[in-house]
Amino acid sequence: MPRRASCGAWRPARSCGSMLQFSTPAILIRRTEYGDYDLIVTFFSLTLGKVSLMAKAAKKRTRRFAGLLELFTELDIVGSVGRQSGLPVLQEATLRHPHSEIREAATKTAYASYWSELVNDWMEERIESAELFLLLRHVLDALAANGPPEAALSVLFQMRLLRISGHSPNLTRCAVCRLDLDSIRPEALGVEIAQGGIACPGCLPATAESQRLSKGTIKQLLWVAGGDLARAARIKFSTRALRESQEFLESFVPYHLGRQPRSLRVLRQLRGEQAAS
Repeated sequence: MPRRASCGAWRPARSCGSMLQFSTPAILIRRTEYGDYDLIVTFFSLTLGKVSLMAKAAKKRTRRFAGLLELFTELDIVGSVGRQSGLPVLQEATLRHPHSEIREAATKTAYASYWSELVNDWMEERIESAELFLLLRHVLDALAANGPPEAALSVLFQMRLLRISGHSPNLTRCAVCRLDLDSIRPEALGVEIAQGGIACPGCLPATAESQRLSKGTIKQLLWVAGGDLARAARIKFSTRALRESQEFLESFVPYHLGRQPRSLRVLRQLRGEQAAS
């Protein structure tokens, strides 16, 4: 479970005058321009969770971090925290995994942006979650290496993020009457997003427009949500299961996040363009 990083909060690597320094593996999930020369960079890290730092002079012609501060890159970072309030300052960055293949393909970039936006929006600063860091690293590595289909990786990521953050959908019983999944006769069940899960026909009669999940899809979603990550990532989704899972999660996640991620709109537009071509 995620937990607040202790204060040995910054887990200092060493002291430097009036500054405390810390180091951690981290994945860059957001970057924002600040003034003429600086960047504010947000990482999700192994030991500190989400952390934002000031990268000074990162935009100068002679840059300190040339080629390093690209989205989705995994780095070993060293930051310093002053005695006064303010953002920590990025002091050093060493490349671990560039994931450049992601940034070279529009659809890969859209998926990675969606996952990064979810992590940034869902996680508070300095809430440590090694499990989430390893999950994000896994899907980015697989995406860069042309591993499983992008949509399957996205299903895996979203289901596990929901569990880690305590927002798992209820897929084992009707969200309204609490009837167990195995006791519900139809093979396709309704989806009750506001109630947080599936609904039996008695509680949510089927309509032509209603979203449905087959029992086979539900069991696959439950499988990828827990257990060994590498084993779960090897699951093979049928075309139907992947379509149902994608539609369900891309409705469920924004509803419970409280807003529509901008990157999800871009991702849907890209998929629509590809489908039309």
